[in-house]
Formats: sequence, structure tokens, C-alpha cells
Amino acid sequence: MTELKVLVGKRLRQIRKEQGLTQLTAAERAEMADTYLAGVERGERNISLESLEKIVKALDAEPIDAFRFGELEPSKGLKDKRDVIRLLAAFLEERSLEEIELIRKLAKDVMATIDSEKRKKD
Repeated sequence: MTELKVLVGKRLRQIRKEQGLTQLTAAERAEMADTYLAGVERGERNISLESLEKIVKALDAEPIDAFRFGELEPSKGLKDKRDVIRLLAAFLEERSLEEIELIRKLAKDVMATIDSEKRKKD
């Protein structure tokens, strides 16, 4: 699976759930099989732009909403660190280089503080 398929799928699932829709209802609105939509949401399907358009219309969303990865929140549903890192990378790609450098410096400072606190406890 490519990262983009996984991120788009997670975002579409989030939008659908925020609206209280089942996969079956959303798939019916998009005039597609619910098994296809399930595969898209799991990042297993190579979705076409036409299918993406049908899904976002069925969800009463805009196409750009499927790519707003910064809207995804790391949660217990994410199985490993790589998923969280991908979300962070997608969020950072929307920022300027100057902003990314500032965030990197802040993260470095925060990590140094965390490490210092851990050493105090040990």
C-alpha cells in the first residue's frame, strides 16, 4: 500500500464517521459497492479521480477535504509509530520551509526536555 492511499482512505473514513454514515449508506450515495468503499478506506484500493469525486460528493465534502491530513488525529486506532510519523509528515508538507524549521527546533527542544526529565527519574 502506498502512503497516499492509506492517508486518503483514513481521511475519507473520518469524514464519513463524522457525518454518522455507515459504509453501506455512503457507498449507496456514491453509487458503488460497499466492499469497494471499505477497500478505499483501508488504503487497499487504487482509487480513481472519478471514484474519489463520487465519494466526496456522497459525503457532502469537497475534494480537497480528502487530502487534509492535518485533520487526522493520532489515536489508539493507529497501530504503530510509522502511521503517526506519516500523519506528521503530511501535516508538515502543507507548511513553509521556515515554519518546518521552527517546528524542528521546537521538537528538538521538547525532546531534550523529555530526555532530561527521564534522566532525573532514573
